[in-house]
Amino acid sequence: MKVKLIICGFGKVGQAFAELLENKKGKLKNQFNLEVCMVCVIDLFGAATIQRKDVCIPLRSLLAFVKQGGRVDQFPSLGEEGFKGEQAILETEADVLVETTPTNIVTGEPGLTHIRAALKRKMNVISANKGPLVLKFKELNSLAKKQGVQLRFGAATAAALPTVDLGYYCLAGTEIIKIEGILNGTTNYILTRMHDSGCSLEEALSEAQNMGIAEKNPRLDLEGWDTANKLILIANKLFGCNLSLSEVKVKGILDVTGKEVLDAKRQGKVIKLIGKVSREEKKIIACVSPELLSTEHPLCTVKGAEKGITFTTESMGKITVTGGKSSPRGAAAALLRDLINIYR
Repeated sequence: MKVKLIICGFGKVGQAFAELLENKKGKLKNQFNLEVCMVCVIDLFGAATIQRKDVCIPLRSLLAFVKQGGRVDQFPSLGEEGFKGEQAILETEADVLVETTPTNIVTGEPGLTHIRAALKRKMNVISANKGPLVLKFKELNSLAKKQGVQLRFGAATAAALPTVDLGYYCLAGTEIIKIEGILNGTTNYILTRMHDSGCSLEEALSEAQNMGIAEKNPRLDLEGWDTANKLILIANKLFGCNLSLSEVKVKGILDVTGKEVLDAKRQGKVIKLIGKVSREEKKIIACVSPELLSTEHPLCTVKGAEKGITFTTESMGKITVTGGKSSPRGAAAALLRDLINIYR
């Protein structure tokens, strides 16, 4: 099956996704009967787009061009300056939109416009961008159902760690009572380093930034908002609710001191930033905060930049999955997973 893709956003995640498509071309065809054809790649300045229906963008050449400092819209013969995402979606024949533009949690743009336009054109959508989904989940989910297409966002909930898919498919038939997760690799790395080495939060953060684990501006991570955004998406999909950020109590790790971490260590416990959502008397209660975990807790052993999630169910007991790369490649792998599962 030939599947035509548009990708909006060609930063680290978008490029990592393109690399995976190239590297796994044979596997996709042989194992999943998928022949993926990129027909438009869009970044801030414009796009590389095909002019004929029988060709695909040569991703390997485009990646080499961009890594040498070239811009997508300057790519020889296929570059088009000023060609924007919405225009590309409306004018290009494609089956899937892959949305990897930067997250904007205030307006959701430009990703929100891209996703709306794609769904209205009956394109499947795969998003690593949390903003549009956090702000307009109910609208976008309803639009996808109305149009008979799929809206997938595994990369937006914890990159490589399977969260939504695990709950939606593997736990079908049981009732999920509670979900607890370490959903942010940056804060988990910092708390792990403070626990293992006795360093301060500032020292651990600097180390994480030098390693490329933490952003230059890590505010959303440290204050707990990134975890909250991911928790909302997981809850809205698996609990069928319509949570907003204003309904989630959020406390990050900025007030966690080295003394508190070492005191926990002496007790044989660890401090982790936990996102938690549960059903309580027909209400959905969600919060994010640092928690003291004992060795009996299944998320206690999640270390470094890895993540984890625990589902408490009424008939399957507790089910936990941990690990998953916190990196552009990990997010790209989640995008590829979603693409495969749409056509599986």
